[in-house]
Amino acid sequence: DYVVVKMIPDNRLPPRHLHSVHTGKTFAVIKWESPYDSPDQDMLYAVAVKDLVRKTDKIYKVKTRNSTVEYTIKKLEPGGKYHVIVQLGNMSKESSMKINTVPLSAPDALKIITENDHILLFWKSLALKESNFNESRGYEIHMFDSLMNITAYLGNTTENFFKVSNLKIGHNYSFTVQARCLYSGQMCGEPATLLYDELGTGEDFSASKTGRSTDVAAIVVPVLFLLLVTLGIGFVVLYMRHRRLQNSFAAFANSHYSSRLGSAIFSSGDDLGDEDDEAPMITGFSDDVPMVIA
Repeated sequence: DYVVVKMIPDNRLPPRHLHSVHTGKTFAVIKWESPYDSPDQDMLYAVAVKDLVRKTDKIYKVKTRNSTVEYTIKKLEPGGKYHVIVQLGNMSKESSMKINTVPLSAPDALKIITENDHILLFWKSLALKESNFNESRGYEIHMFDSLMNITAYLGNTTENFFKVSNLKIGHNYSFTVQARCLYSGQMCGEPATLLYDELGTGEDFSASKTGRSTDVAAIVVPVLFLLLVTLGIGFVVLYMRHRRLQNSFAAFANSHYSSRLGSAIFSSGDDLGDEDDEAPMITGFSDDVPMVIA
């Protein structure tokens, strides 16, 4: 035996399984299910977004009959903190969750240039890859002294460089550059970190690869140039030797040229046998011996 029971919908129940699907820099996609399965009419939800940093509230309304609801909250700020509350429009029980948006990226190509009594930090403008970043917001710079175990705030700037002075010899420093923190340091960008030692050499630990490629190119290009110069000198030496051999051969051939035969005569040494050794050597003619021509 069995019996079919139909439950009476209770609009005082909270939405079920509220969670975040995807979070970006300026938006968040949330998802939940209706208080009960297969609603037979449109249901009105109130989505309240509380900015925990700015201390402001926004309420959005969502009307749907679907059992599963997906909604995108827009116009959020990078690195923000939010408290999201979802409930039916009749102010029934609520479901809530917290969301942290993705902060701004770290500046790329953080480099150090050493001067006489100070160093200069350089980096690429964050506005080149972050459309949500305004240069007027600026950057802030921190320094960590590993020997003293002290972190210091050096200041902020709206430029793409920063001067650091009064560094101590024998100390190792780590510099960080990030989008300036807003609202008492609660909304910051990701930091780019650079290690600097007392010898003035820096090693980039940020995600940027541009600096490493530049360093490799600075080594490879001079090496290739030296190889090309060496090859050029080698070709010149070979060419001079070739010309010298040509000139020597030409001089040798001219010294063995016979105008009567119209050609040069060379002896390979193979025709010099025993008969030539036994033949008398002609030493020449004397001036007082008459020459008879038939």
